[in-house]
Amino acid sequence: MDVKEQLKALFEALAHKRALIHHITNYVTVNDCANTVLAIGASPIMADALQEVEAMVSLCDALVLNIGTLNAQTFEAMQKAASKANTKQIPVVLDPVGVGATPFRLQSVTELLRHVRMDVVRGNMAEIKTIAGLEAKSSGVDSLDDEADGGLIAASLAKKLQCTIAITGKEDIVSNGNVTYRLQNGDALLTKVTGTGCMTSSLIGSFLGTKSDALISAIAGISTMAIASELADKTKGTGSFRVSLIDEISKMDAATLHRFLRIQNVL
Repeated sequence: MDVKEQLKALFEALAHKRALIHHITNYVTVNDCANTVLAIGASPIMADALQEVEAMVSLCDALVLNIGTLNAQTFEAMQKAASKANTKQIPVVLDPVGVGATPFRLQSVTELLRHVRMDVVRGNMAEIKTIAGLEAKSSGVDSLDDEADGGLIAASLAKKLQCTIAITGKEDIVSNGNVTYRLQNGDALLTKVTGTGCMTSSLIGSFLGTKSDALISAIAGISTMAIASELADKTKGTGSFRVSLIDEISKMDAATLHRFLRIQNVL
């Protein structure tokens, strides 16, 4: 079954199973992430209380961790929820927002990766290079690196962590260590709206919640966001674009993805 056929099956699975997606995420983008999950046909839960994260994740089909507004309590909540998710074989997505910006973020992500088996790690080039132990250029949580060697970096880190690595940027790269794809959809206006990367991680989690392959789920989540950005109304400004983006996600289906998807096997 080729990638486009697998994506069709994935959308069908999501339509038949309203996957419940547990988020421990940042408070800047939490509402947009929740609405994105609803738009694609899954259900969000945004719970980070230490007293309930283990019980909550046990009810869910996938867990999304996002360190955008990380603090000591949310980090502990992530550890507890992710450990429980691993025990119950619930897939986990990690979004290491700004991992190279401060020692606290880097130490926290290093600790998570040491003790938790991730299914997908999604970040920009600077974030992924930082996790890989390479020199990275960034401004706050934004990457200043190009993606020239992204395929090799993603494949190498995927093998090391035994998970799927997704790098989002001008072009997107997804690798499970055995096969690597370059995705060439998207619109530059995505960089003018905060949280589109976080929303992409939520989409990946939504597809993973169907118990589908991590590589295909990452391709589906990234492509859904990228193609929605191409179709969204860009005539009125960034605020209207943000609303239109969620509208287009809510209308996304396998046929639309098949029509617009630009994907290349690079490794």
